[in-house]
Amino acid sequence: MTAIDALLAEGPTFSIEAFPPKTERGRANLRAALDRLQRLDLSFVSVTYGAGGSTRERTGEGVEEISARGLTVMPHLTCIGHRREELVALLERYRDAGQRNVLALHGDPPRDDPDLPPGDLRRAIELVHLAREVGDFSVGVAAHPEGHPKAPDRASDRRHQAEKLRVADFGVTQFFFRLEDYLRLRDDLAALGVDTPIIPGIIPVTDHRQTARFAELSGASVPPELMERFDAAADAEEVKRIGVDVAVDLGQRLLEAGAPGLHVYALNRAEATEQVRAALPLDRRVG
Repeated sequence: MTAIDALLAEGPTFSIEAFPPKTERGRANLRAALDRLQRLDLSFVSVTYGAGGSTRERTGEGVEEISARGLTVMPHLTCIGHRREELVALLERYRDAGQRNVLALHGDPPRDDPDLPPGDLRRAIELVHLAREVGDFSVGVAAHPEGHPKAPDRASDRRHQAEKLRVADFGVTQFFFRLEDYLRLRDDLAALGVDTPIIPGIIPVTDHRQTARFAELSGASVPPELMERFDAAADAEEVKRIGVDVAVDLGQRLLEAGAPGLHVYALNRAEATEQVRAALPLDRRVG
């Protein structure tokens, strides 16, 4: 299994995020999507970890299934609600299975259990250090171009992001829609002495109302003028066309600005991601 920092050293990456489905139908849909997306020579696939560890087993199963396809995988792992020994056990499971990558996150409590105990590790940076103790992992962390939703102000947010990026191998951002948000993040971190590669996350919108809800949860925003375009669309197919066009335009400008790759929030679907990939001038990197 290839380490993501090694892939980044070779040139621009193209990766997707998948989530562990809850039902057999959902699993069949994900498999069908991966059958198509695998043809894109994906650099890696990230697999999400539900709030408070709610998808722990399904995430592990998803990582194993995607790895069996020969794809490089990056499982997400969160601090919240976990004892240290639980996190060590999960990291050992991935290490012993030959996994080389992990995304270290603080995480959020489930909506139906907001009082979940915080866990032994209180910050993502502690999880980065723990992963290094357990194995030779390439460790990524989350980055927030528009700032973390719980940050009191931009300056403290940037300092916090810089601290964890200094010890990580790479960052992956939440999705965003404005190039300037990514450039500002990169410049602010550079001013703080951080040059860790940060892979921008983009989303080809297929359901703008759903995307707006996702954005609200992650502290991102959908520009009002873009929402107006979606609202004025004649039908769902036009929404999808606009969503792909916007993602392609943003991806192109990110690459021209020197972004180390693109990470697509594919939502376990294939078509829009295929269209984005086909339109972008990326050297193919196989994980």
